[in-house]
Amino acid sequence: MPKSAPRETVEQALATLTALHPKKIDLGLDRILRVLAKLGNPQQLLPPTVHVAGTNGKGSTVAYLRAFAEAAGLKAHVYTSPHLVHFRERIVVGSEEISNEALVDVLARVREANGGAPLSFFEATTAAMFLAFSENPADIALIEVGLGGRFDATNVITPACCGITPIDYDHAEFLGRDISGVAREKAGIMKAHAPVIIGPQMDIVRAVLDAEANKTRASAKFWGEDFRAYRQHGRLVYEDDGELLDLPLPALIGEHQIMNAGTAIAIARQMQIPEKAIEKGLGTVSWPARMQNLTSGALADMVAESGGELWLDGGHNPHAARAVANVMADLESKTQRPLILITGILANKDIGGFLDAYEGLASAVIGVTIPGHTALAPETLIEIAEKRGLIGQVAGNITDAVQRAINTGEALSRETTDEKITPPRILICGSLYLAGEVLKLNA
Repeated sequence: MPKSAPRETVEQALATLTALHPKKIDLGLDRILRVLAKLGNPQQLLPPTVHVAGTNGKGSTVAYLRAFAEAAGLKAHVYTSPHLVHFRERIVVGSEEISNEALVDVLARVREANGGAPLSFFEATTAAMFLAFSENPADIALIEVGLGGRFDATNVITPACCGITPIDYDHAEFLGRDISGVAREKAGIMKAHAPVIIGPQMDIVRAVLDAEANKTRASAKFWGEDFRAYRQHGRLVYEDDGELLDLPLPALIGEHQIMNAGTAIAIARQMQIPEKAIEKGLGTVSWPARMQNLTSGALADMVAESGGELWLDGGHNPHAARAVANVMADLESKTQRPLILITGILANKDIGGFLDAYEGLASAVIGVTIPGHTALAPETLIEIAEKRGLIGQVAGNITDAVQRAINTGEALSRETTDEKITPPRILICGSLYLAGEVLKLNA
């Protein structure tokens, strides 16, 4: 009896799609619409769908929505990017990560439907997501925009509700440095007569989103005008339309998570998710590498032995850095420790603006590279850090960086050898790709 051919692995299937990537990325939906048509337009066969765009907080907002939906007993399809440890994290089918077998199957069918034509990796995997979602039952679909909005591969759906989280500068090589233009691109997910929930925005962005909603005939609700959320007496208070909800604080840490939770609650109420489910979901929500306190695992054990703290965050632009720095400042006000940053960041990011957020707060920066990605050289990163008065070091790898951070923090905490050591607070930050490497090492 002849042997059957070896089954294709997820890694092999993804690698074959990478080879189809266009030599020049021209933003548009023609490629994905062509492939989806060949697949029978699975994007038209989804349960009620929430589409979320923004610069920062969109992943957290989707995580809250998933927690609320599942607390209500609903099965959720969820699409987010990038992944941290393994690709299957991106596609959650009926509240379960897609299996290796199912992922290989939908990727192969996308490849076949595409017929060897140029197709970006994100377009291919988004088409695979739509295929998987269309063939499995769920009560709600939660889809995060990959980049921008108007020409993002996910923007081929008719959502029941849209969400737009805070907009700031990022992906300048695609979206430009004009904040009004960036806002217009994000607003491209708005659809006629579909409600759109808009989180906190700077004034110019809010004005652009208001104009785009009117032009699109989308029904817009704005943070601060139609709804709001704030911390009060150790609780989260949410208000809209004259109604007030007294809720527990979210499990995710930081004042920015109050805003993300408030935006998610407004969307959840639009989707008629009950208050009890929202209350429960705030306590069960999980979103790794977003102000995550690492307390177990190989790296965490190294830090714990020194008596220090280890934190992980994947934010990679100045807006995200400011939110994280506010959390670090709050921790510092409660327990003083030297703050040491371990940072790796992609070469196209604003490292100067990122580090500026930690002025007067961090003492040292240890630069690392990010395996498999075009990262800023650690030497360049340190040079920029030292110009800002920070102590700079280059580490050979993440484990080396953690040990250097422990040693540096201990040295900074005392002026003489007779003084008591104050163990450091170590923050690994700068990239979700770096965060993924950390979670692999710390497993």
